[in-house]
Amino acid sequence: GVPRTRRPRRPDRLVHLNLLLMVSDTISNTVSKGSNTMGFRLANVDGRAVLVHGEHYTDVATHSSGALGSDPMEVLSRPDLLGELSATLDDSSVTGLLADVVLGPPVPRPQKSFGIGLNYAAHAAEGGREAPDSPLVFTKFPSCLVGPTADVEVRSDGCDYEGELVVAIGEGGRDITIDDAWNHVVGVTIGQDISDRPAQFAAKPPHFDLGKSFDTFGPIGPMLVSTDELRDRDALHITCSINGEVRQDGNTSDLIFDVPTLVSFLSSITTLVTGDIIFTGTPEGVGAAQGKFLADGDVITTTIRGIGTMTNRVVRISDARPIRG
Repeated sequence: GVPRTRRPRRPDRLVHLNLLLMVSDTISNTVSKGSNTMGFRLANVDGRAVLVHGEHYTDVATHSSGALGSDPMEVLSRPDLLGELSATLDDSSVTGLLADVVLGPPVPRPQKSFGIGLNYAAHAAEGGREAPDSPLVFTKFPSCLVGPTADVEVRSDGCDYEGELVVAIGEGGRDITIDDAWNHVVGVTIGQDISDRPAQFAAKPPHFDLGKSFDTFGPIGPMLVSTDELRDRDALHITCSINGEVRQDGNTSDLIFDVPTLVSFLSSITTLVTGDIIFTGTPEGVGAAQGKFLADGDVITTTIRGIGTMTNRVVRISDARPIRG
């Protein structure tokens, strides 16, 4: 069971919820494909899906009387019902306080985790590279994903931060059109594409995947936010600070390849499935361009307006082992 501080649910709420569950299939057939009837904020507490409202959270499986399960991955296929359930939240549905729990990654086990390189022109320029003509795609192994307050464990003096918008796929598909792409996005969250530059550039061509997939190199969170909760899903302000010093200050409106383009492009190559995630790229201001790499004890604060803030501490756990041919 889940530890809960919860008031008894009123009988009229039970009646309302039962009616809601009975009509949920009808509701999902009357809205556009993949869209949400109402907004929601989804988080992960001890491996269980919860809906966030203010400073509180509510367990999804409990509040839905079992109509939805507890697995954060499984509920991503029902954004319509998540939105409807979110609209019913009040003081009587509270499970606990966010301040009393540690959040995990809101999308903990994606089948595929993509990264996009050089997707802001200013970021490409600060590294002396030309902006790409097509998306530069790499993989971040799902095993690198951790929650929004987890420690980032580094092994070299050349580890770097990269604050990013992360999108999660709801309804999957192949050959998704640009015009339809947002309908296949269940929500967005914040990500850090932590990168070990010595490991990344240890070979030619570079190891984008290995250098960015060390354990703990993929903090995401604090919650997955449905796009109808956002004022402008195509223009989200993003900042990244190290020990209080703002290093990155950008806006997703400056993406070279925007979210619909990325979803459409990736789906033309591989079938996207529910829960796949895309790290969409980082704005200028990375440490490598300034000679300011992460050190033991540094605090990384990443914020996207409308989504929230992640705070991750850097911990030096060892030195990288030399690779000899």
